[in-house]
Amino acid sequence: MAALACSPADLLPLLGGNATSAAAEYICGRFDAVSSKFVDTGYAVDNTYLLFSTYLVFSMQIGFAMLCAGSVRAKNTMNIMLTNVLDAATGSFFYYLFGFALAFGTPSNGFIGQHFFGLSKFPSQSFDYGFFLFQWAFAIAAAGITSGSIAERTQFGAYLIYSSFLTGLVYPIASHWFWSADGWASPARADNLLFGSGVIDFAGSGVVHMVGGIAGLWGALIEGPRIGRFDHSGKPVTLRGHSATLVVLGTFLLWFGWYGFNPGSFLNILKAYGVSGSYYGQWSAIGRTAVTTTLAGSTAALTTLFGKRVLVGHWNVTDVCNGLLGGFAAITAGCAVVDPWAAILCGFVAAWVLIGFNKLAEKLKYDDPLEAAQLHGGCGAWGLLFTGLFAKQAYVNEVYPGVENRPYGLFMGGGGGLLAAQVVQILVVAAWTSVTMGTLFFILHKMKLLRISHEEEVAGMDLTSHGGLAYEFEAEEKKEISF
Repeated sequence: MAALACSPADLLPLLGGNATSAAAEYICGRFDAVSSKFVDTGYAVDNTYLLFSTYLVFSMQIGFAMLCAGSVRAKNTMNIMLTNVLDAATGSFFYYLFGFALAFGTPSNGFIGQHFFGLSKFPSQSFDYGFFLFQWAFAIAAAGITSGSIAERTQFGAYLIYSSFLTGLVYPIASHWFWSADGWASPARADNLLFGSGVIDFAGSGVVHMVGGIAGLWGALIEGPRIGRFDHSGKPVTLRGHSATLVVLGTFLLWFGWYGFNPGSFLNILKAYGVSGSYYGQWSAIGRTAVTTTLAGSTAALTTLFGKRVLVGHWNVTDVCNGLLGGFAAITAGCAVVDPWAAILCGFVAAWVLIGFNKLAEKLKYDDPLEAAQLHGGCGAWGLLFTGLFAKQAYVNEVYPGVENRPYGLFMGGGGGLLAAQVVQILVVAAWTSVTMGTLFFILHKMKLLRISHEEEVAGMDLTSHGGLAYEFEAEEKKEISF
């Protein structure tokens, strides 16, 4: 953001014959001071917008905590709440030490960042503290996704290990590939763009949701289902969460936070498209992104509502909440580059993707208390494909300028280049997360550090690991009755 310059030598002839060089210098000095103030204001506005978006994204941690707590049985409430707190706390430490540097430490090669370890030489011309905090909020969101998949049966120490590994290494390297300006598949990289496009994963259907979902998939697969989730004949048994109230509260908090997650990924707001002074600029694109996010989630919720009514015969608020979140996870990749009508289609398909993966999970005897792998992994993958099909040329060129004839959505006339890049991202994220997190969970399993004992699982982790139950009013009521 450069200031406008004023030259006394150029200004003097314009002031007339009686003007002096001192007058020209004074006027230029005042002009430069005002120009610098406008530059300062621009930085302040953009950083305030980014920090506000960061606070919204961080509020999603409250949503994750409430959603997770409501989705597990009461005897494991303390455990899942504590793991959500530690996802944020542990993620802060390891993303500060290693994660941010591996993700955005520029200059770097296409595969891994090399600077800013422990925020050394920070802030810089490239990044300020607000950008670090925004990216940290995304990193801990990925860790929060994984915790839901392995809830109610995982040793507490395993949570600390996987959360550190995910936020300090696995997630940052994946985000470097697709979000750093140096990343090998980044749409911001002007040279060697993948299929002439690079990957468009604007706010992280792949980088955040697929990474978190696939990590959770491997954890849940290696641990196996919870005791009682399938009967002796292999039929699924519903282990209901203890509070639909907390599930709904968590869902609304996540919805609120998503307005920082998706629109906030523009990183700045004070940017004109084309001629300055027009009513249309990046602020309009931010508003459109909030609209597409809203429509995709709402459509997925309604589709799930009526779809599950037809399939199972009743209205289920928990299913609707998960459907809503599946729509959000799907639209996250293309939220900035699609029209609102396309977002409705995205949400409709996302709901059926989630329903289909849940049916498949039951057939394979896979147990995920939060449906996190199906929701974030499955719907996240659909979101990447959706972007490759429906990204609009005008929006792609606004959000990712500087590349001529950049491919856009296949169904919008942009050819198959972008769709091919999106498929590559799905395969690469799945492979990278499987190799790293799958190996970690397997090692923890072999070392007997992953799953709790049969006795602990039956009794509940709150009682065996956390000093007591989260809710004591039943015991208090019995005590009063005995008197």
